[in-house]
Amino acid sequence: MPNRVCFLVDGFNVYHSIIEALKINPTASMKWLDFQAFCSSFLPLISRDATLEKVFYFSASADFRPDKAARHAILVAALRSTGVAVQLGRFKEKDIRCPKCKTNFTRHEEKETDVAVAVKLLELLAVNACETVVLLTGDTDLAPAIRTAKTLYPDKRIWVIFPYSRHNAELKALAHGTIQVKAKRYVANQLPNPVKVSDTELIWKPTGW
Repeated sequence: MPNRVCFLVDGFNVYHSIIEALKINPTASMKWLDFQAFCSSFLPLISRDATLEKVFYFSASADFRPDKAARHAILVAALRSTGVAVQLGRFKEKDIRCPKCKTNFTRHEEKETDVAVAVKLLELLAVNACETVVLLTGDTDLAPAIRTAKTLYPDKRIWVIFPYSRHNAELKALAHGTIQVKAKRYVANQLPNPVKVSDTELIWKPTGW
């Protein structure tokens, strides 16, 4: 029986790790990441019989930064064309007062992503969609969901892949297995440019990526 594997990708966690990786190799292409190929590259490290079932990508659109939102929308369209399931959350404005300068300012905080990943983790196990779920994140907020999943579904396996420059001892202790991403794996798994959606539709990588 094959080991069907689903990947749950924390998009912002991966993005910020790529920004860190680009500090070491600023001329490399890393942001145009092919998550289907990227996740598939880990299968031999999980088990000899591991097969890719589905990749789920969780993120949010930074509409308050139209330029970034536009580039992200291009990536999302490209990922969807390759079969990645995309689930977008939102940003919420939060008023902050600086205790030092007494100035008020607005900060935008990403909402819903952690909860969405946690819910999808339990959903996949509940419907027996796979034997293994891999969380691509370094976010400790997912620890309670992993604990619950292990209690409810002891026959399933939960792995954590830590993006480049990310690590979490609590998640490592909870997971059945962990892998640390190296920057060169981002470089090795880039989408083609352009991505061919159909004979009449091409998706081009944003300038500078």
